[in-house]
Parts: sequence; structure tokens; C-alpha cells
Amino acid sequence: MNKLELLAPAGSLEKAKIAFKYGADAIYAGTAKLSLRSRAELNSDSLEETIKYAHSLGKKVYVALNIYAQDSDYEEIEEEIKRLAKVKADAIIASDVGIIEKIKTLAPDMPIHISTQANSVSLEDAKFWYKYGAKRIILARELSKERIEYIMKNKPEDLEIEMFVHGAICYAYSGRCYLSKYLANRCANEGDCAQPCRWEYNITATEVNNKDSKINIDFDERGTYLFSSKDMCLINQIPLLDKMGIDSLKIEGRLKTEYYLATVVRAYRKAIDEYLKLKLEGSADKFDSSKYLRELEKVKTRGLSEFYFSNKDNCDIHDLDGKSENMEYEYAAKVVKKDSEDTDIVIAEVKNKISLNDKLELLPTDTIESKNFTVEKLYDIKTNKEITTVNPGVKGQLVKIKIPYEVEEGLVIRRKK
Repeated sequence: MNKLELLAPAGSLEKAKIAFKYGADAIYAGTAKLSLRSRAELNSDSLEETIKYAHSLGKKVYVALNIYAQDSDYEEIEEEIKRLAKVKADAIIASDVGIIEKIKTLAPDMPIHISTQANSVSLEDAKFWYKYGAKRIILARELSKERIEYIMKNKPEDLEIEMFVHGAICYAYSGRCYLSKYLANRCANEGDCAQPCRWEYNITATEVNNKDSKINIDFDERGTYLFSSKDMCLINQIPLLDKMGIDSLKIEGRLKTEYYLATVVRAYRKAIDEYLKLKLEGSADKFDSSKYLRELEKVKTRGLSEFYFSNKDNCDIHDLDGKSENMEYEYAAKVVKKDSEDTDIVIAEVKNKISLNDKLELLPTDTIESKNFTVEKLYDIKTNKEITTVNPGVKGQLVKIKIPYEVEEGLVIRRKK
């Protein structure tokens, strides 16, 4: 395979289309009940359609069956494995050895990717899963670059390695958490996490052995979010990841918005392409990720961290105030098509309120530089009359808008607040 595959999340067919448009080589998705994002939108039919669409572009779809299954789940699991083999999914992501056994039995030609939920943190883990039939391992997120490099240098040559490079970090070890089940009766390991690590908590100190126990917690008027982590961001480390020989760079976020997906995928796609071009020219040391990092900072995040990658003792991973950062931009609209009667007018699906004189930015696919413009003309989609503002209202609401640039279907437009 080509090195540095860019792997994006897709919780729906529309999100898959956005990911591929902005440069993903592959996407990962899940079924409604048998992956760790049971609230993602893909059902059986739309998943099949997504796979067909991806293959028409020469792209891939990896499907997650990465719950920890109960005995009552296996009838459905068996049917799903057979169906995924029939529709030609490119791999199944799993961590439960019972599910992996079923894959090997029912779909022996299906590539198996070992989920990050399997906590693969060592060379011995990698060797075991390789002997057990895995084509790829998705490393645990808790590894330092030294430990990853050791695995890469000593693993079986044809064992592929995938790792997360961007997105939310679960407070629990490799995401194996029971807090949601305990507090909300929604089991994270069966795909229904309520994300209680993001909630506000109050701590009461009590006397221990007749001494005051001291708990040092940062807080403000909003409270304390002691389990909430920053988001991972390894865009600065692309040269090192390439040097290590990592096969696939994975973005987290099957429940994120199309705007988030377009922004993050585009930034990593352009960063990877620029680095590989410089490498080919013999000047890889000139790679500068700063402009791509600035783009990533235009979507909501809890703050960015390299987690344990650069420092195994990193303590700068907690988002104790619970506030999202980078709130200056929001998803404004998505281009549906050009208006047949006017080359400057496009029909767009409204995502947030748009008014005359708003400052908007079109996100092209061929460059990291956005195309800025001011809203000069808005037209009602039904009457074709000029209007001054439009609200999203119902899902799928359309508006005609004047854009002074060449556009194509599916491009994302953001609004500066």
C-alpha cells in the first residue's frame, strides 16, 4: 500500500463524500449497533451504498465491529460479517477475540484490523495479532514515539500499522471505560458512550487519619472538568511518522460535523502532500506545518496536545475548564450545485444563519488557502426574490447565494462570527 494513508471517520454517506472530496484515502464506518459509535447515522443500506461509492473512486472503507460482544449479540454479528463480505468491505475492525474468530470462520478472505480497543502497546502484542491473522494493528493512543519506533523496527514486515493522529482522547485507557455504564446506563464498550468524562464534577475533601486531605483542582465559575482531555494533534510530526514507516494516519470523529471533517481532512491531506513533495525534492527539512495547524484551530477543539507521543510523562493533556476553544468560525453552508441560470449563483444547503454582509470562506480542495468573500446577494430558493437573511430551519433547507469563485458540488462554506 502507499505509505501515509489518510484515514477519516464517516458517520454517514454524506460525511464519507466530504471526507473523500477533501482528500481522504479511506474512511472507517460502523453499523448502527455493532461498533463503538452506535449513534452514527449509517444503517445497513447506506453503508453498502458508501462502500460502492468509495470503490467507484478507488477508495477504501473499513467497517468497525469493535464492540465487546455478549452471547446474545452473536446471531446479528454473524449475519453482519457475511453481509460485509458480500458487499466487499475492505476490512473489518475488531477487538473482541470472539468476533475475530467469527470473521476468520465466516469470511476467511476478509482483512482484519485490530481495533485500538485491544490496547496494543508492545511488539509482543503486534507479533501475537499477526500470528492470529491480523493484517493491521491500530496502536493504542498511550504510546510514546520511542515505543512506536521500536515496534516499527521489529514487527513482521507485512504487518500494517495504523495510529490516531487527530481528535478526541478518551480519559480511559485506550477507550475501555465503564463510567458511562455506571452513571448513565449507557455502555461505552457496546457503542453507546454518554461521554461522562466531559461532565462537570464536584469534589468533597474529607479528613483522612485526622489530617485534612488536600486536592488541588483548577476551576473557574463554570466548575471543574477533571476527566476532560484535550484533543490529539500530531500534524507537526508527519515527517517522523513517515520516517517510522507508519502505514495509516487516522482522524477520530464519526460523530463530528461535516465542517469539522472537511477542515481537518483538508489540513492533513495538504500537509502530507507538501511533505512528500519536499521529500521527493530532497528538501524534507523545509516542511513547515504552521499554516496547517492554523487551519485546525478554526474548528471547535478542547485545546490541542501531542498526548504521550513526544513525552511519555506529558501532563499537559487535561482540559480542566471544559470549554471548547477556537469558536470564531462555524459551519455556514454546503454547496449543492450551481444555479443553471446564473454562473455566479450557487444553491447551498444552510447549516447556520447567513445574512447580507457576512464574511464567509469557501474551502477549496486544491489548496489550504480559503477563498474569502462577503455575502452580497441572497435569494429565496422558491420565489427567487432577494432576501437579507436565512436560518437553517429544517434539515436540508436551501438558499441561493452569490459566490465570486468557481465552485463544485460538496464544497464547505464557513462563517466568521
